[in-house]
Amino acid sequence: MEIMDRLVASHELQALGASYAENGKKLVLTNGCFDILHTGHVRYLRQARKLGDALIVAVNSDASVRELKGPSRPVNSELDRAEVLAALRCVDQVTIFEGMRVTDVIRTLSPAIYVKGGDYTLDTLDLGERAALEEVGAVIRLLPLVPGRSTTSVLERVARGT
Repeated sequence: MEIMDRLVASHELQALGASYAENGKKLVLTNGCFDILHTGHVRYLRQARKLGDALIVAVNSDASVRELKGPSRPVNSELDRAEVLAALRCVDQVTIFEGMRVTDVIRTLSPAIYVKGGDYTLDTLDLGERAALEEVGAVIRLLPLVPGRSTTSVLERVARGT
C-alpha cells in the first residue's frame, strides 16, 4: 500500500470501522497534533498498535492545532503531518479531523480501543469524547509518556539553540 493510500477521508471512516468490526478485528484509535514527530510519539504509537489489529491515527487539522496550541503552531501542515505518520510501519491509516475534539471520529469509526498518552487521566479526558467512547463501547487505554520527550521540549531546545 502506498503511503498516500493510507490517508482516509472523513466520509470513508464509517465503512472502514464497519469493515474491521465485520472481520472481527480490533481497531485502535488515537489522536493528536503530532506537530513535530519525536521519539516519544514513535514509542507511543508502537505501543498503541500492539493493542489491536490496526491503528488509525486522527490528526488535528491546522486550524484546530492553532486553536489548541497558539498562532505559531502547527510547525508542519496537516498533510505533511499525516504523510509522516502514514509512513510509520505501526500506523495503518491516518485521517485528519476538523474541530477541537475527536468526538465525531469516535462515533463514526467505532474503535474497539481508544488510546491516549499518560498526560491524560480518565478524569481529564474530554467529557464529550468520553461519552462517545462509552456509546461505541470502546476500551480506553492510557499509555505512559516517554520522559523528556515532547513537542514542547523540542521547540524550547530549538528556541534556545541547543
